[in-house]
Amino acid sequence: MRTQHRTARTVRLALAALLVAAPATVAAAGAVQAAPAAGTVRLAAVGLDDPHKKDIAMQLVSSAENSSLDWKAQYKYIEDINDGRGYTAGIIGFCSGTGDMLELVEHYTDLKPGNVLAKYLPALRKVNGTDSHSGLGSAFERDWATAAKDAVFQQAQNEERDRVYFNPSVKQAKADGLRALGQFAYYDAIVMHGPGTSTDSFGGIRAAALKKAKSPAQGGDEATYLKAFLEARKVVMKKEDAHSDTSRVDTEQLVFLNAKNFDLNPPLKWKVYGDSYVINS
Repeated sequence: MRTQHRTARTVRLALAALLVAAPATVAAAGAVQAAPAAGTVRLAAVGLDDPHKKDIAMQLVSSAENSSLDWKAQYKYIEDINDGRGYTAGIIGFCSGTGDMLELVEHYTDLKPGNVLAKYLPALRKVNGTDSHSGLGSAFERDWATAAKDAVFQQAQNEERDRVYFNPSVKQAKADGLRALGQFAYYDAIVMHGPGTSTDSFGGIRAAALKKAKSPAQGGDEATYLKAFLEARKVVMKKEDAHSDTSRVDTEQLVFLNAKNFDLNPPLKWKVYGDSYVINS
């Protein structure tokens, strides 16, 4: 469950078109082995949109967001983590106060009119932009858990995750010349900070990084650029109490970067908030 282990995300805009161009940074990280061991056969380099790599990305995010690698168990997740964004729910932390939960339920209703959550659309529209539970409450929580058993609702969560977060971040990372690790760094950042142009959004973090280092697409060194991106992200994280623990960068992403595992190939070993995780294959 996302309790104190889960970091809240800043207000996110719904349109991926608001992504901006800018670089990346990473700082020295904890000593956890993350690269394939000596003698391990390296996998062919593929992007994060490869199905297996995408599943790895979801496990990595879930380790930070849910203290679990079982990301598929999170369709039913819902709680108010007292971050000013109302309810946080589902596989990527859709929030009632930031618009993406509303868009998710609208999409679910397009796919399946009359579903168990459709009756909450007026309330979701009213609470958007606030931390209010007005018109939602325990009945909404129960119905969310019921909807989570519906394959159509799971499909809707997957599709909204891809539309708003996964596809835009991976596309931008590829345009910047980044391999799977860099693509994941972008994805994890957009999940927490949201797309947009403000200084505390993904676009702002990327812009800050690009002022420090050239992206590979600009002829820069990939490791140097990623270090810049991760450092810029940590600056933003430390500005908000809910994000101030930067271990998902320090003892996860920087570990992989320091091991030069740019293709994010297993075995992967890391820590988040003091908990240890491993993906062997």
